[in-house]
Amino acid sequence: MIGLIQRVTHASVSVDNAICGEINQGIMLLLGIQRDDDQTHADRLLEKILNYRIFADSQGKMNLIPARY
Repeated sequence: MIGLIQRVTHASVSVDNAICGEINQGIMLLLGIQRDDDQTHADRLLEKILNYRIFADSQGKMNLIPARY
């Protein structure tokens, strides 16, 4: 399992040429899953993603982790 995080100004997902989801400015995760990936792999990737410092702090540096809900 692998994930690629990208900050975007706009992103959308389409199925059969119909948009089924879209965002404006935000974060997009491209996720690759293999047949032998399991819950342990998913949990490990989730923890990595949740601890990435991908948001700008008060000085404009990418130094803040996402807020957890």
